[in-house]
Amino acid sequence: MRAIVVTDQAAGTAGMTLTKRPDPQAAINDVVVEVHASGYVPTELDWPSTWTDRAGRQRAPSIPGHEVAGVVSSLGYGTTGLSVGQRVFGLTDWHRDGTLAQFVAVESRNLAPLPGDVEFTVGASLPISGLTAWQGLFDHGRLRAGQTVLAHGAAGAVGTIVTQLAREAGAYVIGTGRAADKQKALDHGAHAFVDLAGDALEEVGGVDLVFDVIGGDIQRRSARLIRPGGVLVTVVGPAEAKPADGSAVDFVVESDREQLREIVQRVRDGRLRTNIGDVASLDDAVAALNPTKRISGKTIIRVRP
Repeated sequence: MRAIVVTDQAAGTAGMTLTKRPDPQAAINDVVVEVHASGYVPTELDWPSTWTDRAGRQRAPSIPGHEVAGVVSSLGYGTTGLSVGQRVFGLTDWHRDGTLAQFVAVESRNLAPLPGDVEFTVGASLPISGLTAWQGLFDHGRLRAGQTVLAHGAAGAVGTIVTQLAREAGAYVIGTGRAADKQKALDHGAHAFVDLAGDALEEVGGVDLVFDVIGGDIQRRSARLIRPGGVLVTVVGPAEAKPADGSAVDFVVESDREQLREIVQRVRDGRLRTNIGDVASLDDAVAALNPTKRISGKTIIRVRP
């Protein structure tokens, strides 16, 4: 099969190449998915799991990408719940070869059915962004109606979904980002917007939940805004700050079939819009993942037409 591989961590995305790799085989409880579209997170090449397996052994050349939408092509021994020919989408294992390829082997539990009226490119844009937003808000943030959410990076792939889900849940949402991102954040449901370069973050006042995708000084300043009992949720590593009378949670997104079902249903009925910034073919993937200008939204690689 054809796949994007990386062999040198120091080279970053510039070290990506399109080459031929052996077709994956389905292990126990796996399925092999014929990939139609793949998502990619720009920080993947900094993750230890891209370069080593769970035992710490080197596994390069590695195939990055962990979001997939495609069709089940074969089943491993003991696999239940999915069938050959079924449209699926989901999140693949961090320590295994990923989805920037024509085929990928995935544990069946990490996939959910992709309805026929949802395009593969849309399906591939949802797993990491959608599950990160869902788990941060509801599993870790315990969001309730009437609360105020400060959503950093509100025009990004995760932030736009955080904003929409929080607003649907009855929260008041304050988005942040660059001045150029204001309209996009408001279009995705933010009630208000803070330009982190030009506005005073402290003028926001008290909030109940901070969804942090930035860290550093912004995280520390945001923690001071959290009301008693509130939560700082971060996805950029161990929290550097904690609210004076609240909690701080850092987490790594996990696959969850039922949450994927909830997310894709919201896309189907119009309650949720995904945030795709660019779609490129597998032939053009290396260039697309090394952009010369800022892309607002998620880059999706269409593996099959």
